[in-house]
Amino acid sequence: MKTILYATDYSENSVPALKYAYSLSKALRATLKVIHVFDYPTLLDHFSLKAEDPFPDLEGDAIKKHISKLNAFCEEHLGSDLDKMHIKVEAIEDKSIVHGITKKATELDAFFIITGMKGVSAIKEIIMGSTAKNLLKDSPCPVLTIPEDASHTKINTIVYATDFEEEDLGAINKLVEIAEPLHAKIKLVHVFPLNEKLNIAEKKELEDKIHEKIKYTDVTLDILYADDVFKTLKTYFGNSNADLIGMLERENQMLSAHVFHRDLVKKMESYGKIPVISFNAKNYGIFHL
Repeated sequence: MKTILYATDYSENSVPALKYAYSLSKALRATLKVIHVFDYPTLLDHFSLKAEDPFPDLEGDAIKKHISKLNAFCEEHLGSDLDKMHIKVEAIEDKSIVHGITKKATELDAFFIITGMKGVSAIKEIIMGSTAKNLLKDSPCPVLTIPEDASHTKINTIVYATDFEEEDLGAINKLVEIAEPLHAKIKLVHVFPLNEKLNIAEKKELEDKIHEKIKYTDVTLDILYADDVFKTLKTYFGNSNADLIGMLERENQMLSAHVFHRDLVKKMESYGKIPVISFNAKNYGIFHL
């Protein structure tokens, strides 16, 4: 059974992402692992240490506290029978929240990581917009970020914005693992500048190469032409009723071949309307479109 990893800071802003993660785990028949990463020295003020206990088990006590808190958090928002719901909780001590999450994702061979787009923790690193971005740099799997006002509905349409990067097909094939059990369609979209026009034969060649590498029948390619890439994509997302947006990220966006991708990645980080699943290019094999 696949495992979806969800990291929470217990904030109200993280509740929609928790509910989304659970609904998606049910639809994909995956186990949901809910974790909280903490650095136990930040909790010292919450412990009442007795004088006769010169060597208190701070980490052990903190882990027990957080496991109890995680169980209460999940039960409050999802229900009381976590085992039957295939939900597991774990508290992890690590000085780096990002390291704690990615290490656990590697250990579990996680299908993907889910986070909220925003958080309210006083710890700077847990601010989820920043955490999600940093997670992707080291994550062994895709990172799915959920807007704070999102409510999970059935995923019928996944839009993947492609720049025809070499690693795109690896990311798209990962999306197929989500789309197939949900019977969702995958719509690939690329925006060319107005002064670059593909003829019918060139588009057909691209489509043939895509279908050769992607063994999923419900995949289509839409080619758009515009100079304002992001505005055009926003309109496309709405018109296509996108339930999930996928995109490839590079650690150094200057390596991207076209302005399309750099523009998209930069602006999608602040769009915050539709759940976004991001793929780190370094995790995927080299494909040529």
